[in-house]
Amino acid sequence: MLCQNCGKNVATTFIKKTINGQTAQIHLCSKCASKQGYDSMFGGIGFDLGDFWGSLFAEPASRLTADAVRCEGCGHSFREIAESGKAGCPTCYTTFYDRLLPSIHRIHGKAGHTGKIPQGAGDSLRKEKEIDRMRAELSECIKLQQYEKCAQLRDRIRELEKQDEQP
Repeated sequence: MLCQNCGKNVATTFIKKTINGQTAQIHLCSKCASKQGYDSMFGGIGFDLGDFWGSLFAEPASRLTADAVRCEGCGHSFREIAESGKAGCPTCYTTFYDRLLPSIHRIHGKAGHTGKIPQGAGDSLRKEKEIDRMRAELSECIKLQQYEKCAQLRDRIRELEKQDEQP
């Protein structure tokens, strides 16, 4: 779809206005949208999305003063990641793990994946998930003082852990 203003470029901004019950749609390219003041969705309300993402990675000022550590994969510093709100590469997550972890917890609530296990993931991952599930159940049984069930769960966990140790 072409821009309704210039008729030359592909429309990338779509605006819908309703005035007195009459709805009108405008399709603009990025240049025409910028000229008409539609370059930022949050521009009119004083909200910068870059500042928002950067604030999620905010950290104490003491760490920002000496930011000499750089990622080996992409060369970004933690300050650059905090300002942009984006990690440069997968190595950034291991390089800045301790500094990213609080932000990841704030954003997602957890740092580990809790979804389904892929079909191709082998038995070791399934056993690990099963052991974690049984440990949580064991903790609950201890709280409820269900000691017979606790003993069964303990024995099953030990059995699965021994299977992992054997070659």
